[in-house]
Amino acid sequence: MTLYLLDTNAASEAMRGHPAFDAKLQSLPPGQWCISAVTSSEIRYGVASRPEAARLHRIVDEFLRIVPILPWDALAATRHGALRADLKARGTPIGDFDEMIAAHALALGAVVITDNTRHFARVPGLVIENWLRPSGH
Repeated sequence: MTLYLLDTNAASEAMRGHPAFDAKLQSLPPGQWCISAVTSSEIRYGVASRPEAARLHRIVDEFLRIVPILPWDALAATRHGALRADLKARGTPIGDFDEMIAAHALALGAVVITDNTRHFARVPGLVIENWLRPSGH
């Protein structure tokens, strides 16, 4: 069974109620999609830094209550160290949090769901899908 790991922009679309995105998530069996603890942190930071936080907190809390949040563990950290060094050496870093999410997906053997395919495509061996714009553009 394929595991789908939503990156932060994909999780944000799920919380916004994007119809096609929601339909895709609902078509999957329970446990087939999740987010990284890194994504949970980014979402919490985003809502805490917005003026309309009270309304957003309710939406975020509900989403984080239902979505499986996988811990960022030692295997993810190991993958991250090697990935970050490789991307830096090639001059193609993608940012700390995206590198952590990509490393987590590699450690899990998961597919990253993102609208930022050009960014994540820099990661060797990472499988990505864009459910918002299926052509990837």
